[in-house]
Amino acid sequence: MDELIAELKGKIISTLSLLDVQPEDIKEDEPLVGGSIGIDSIDILELVLMLEKEYGVKIENREMGVKAFASLRGLAGFIQENRGKA
Repeated sequence: MDELIAELKGKIISTLSLLDVQPEDIKEDEPLVGGSIGIDSIDILELVLMLEKEYGVKIENREMGVKAFASLRGLAGFIQENRGKA
């Protein structure tokens, strides 16, 4: 899971063009939305598309999205649980 978390940090930074954010700035258990790196609802839409393309996982409703994007660790767990189910 640590490898996936590290990979996700890089993908989040590149997908959202966060030029002033380093991977170590993204904390595993901090909220992704509204947290210190400033991810908002528009950014989440971009990340949902990236997750579908890169990992083959779909976020089909708001409740699923809230759970998946609760934290970076939560997102990694969501990917592991749902990879290949789409």
